[in-house]
Amino acid sequence: MESPVPESIDEQVAALSRSADRDSLFLQASLGLPGVEGPVMVRVRNLSAGGMLAEGGAKVSQGSAVEVELRNVGVVPGRIVWVGEGKFGIAFDRPVNPQAVRRQVVTESDLPPHLRRTGLERGPIYRRR
Repeated sequence: MESPVPESIDEQVAALSRSADRDSLFLQASLGLPGVEGPVMVRVRNLSAGGMLAEGGAKVSQGSAVEVELRNVGVVPGRIVWVGEGKFGIAFDRPVNPQAVRRQVVTESDLPPHLRRTGLERGPIYRRR
């Protein structure tokens, strides 16, 4: 009887990422790649605390270190654990909160005019004579 072949670290991380709870979403993230000046924009197709599935034209290779800037979380270091046609998996070096990434940040300028502050919310200013 043959003994099972030990999995590589990358295979173990990929298996953990696949089995973790994932949020399917459609967001953009900035990807910092070694040797590439400036960020590369990618689409985030699903996200878990331990990693993400990215899609885009970034030239990546398995095992490469990357930095992903996620909305409401900031820069998260990680590495490429698998590469497919136009898609790749990233395992984060530290867990993230997927719900924080999904949370919309609404600024006053995003609101329709009837919901924006007018400056009168503090009440009228009366002068005493």
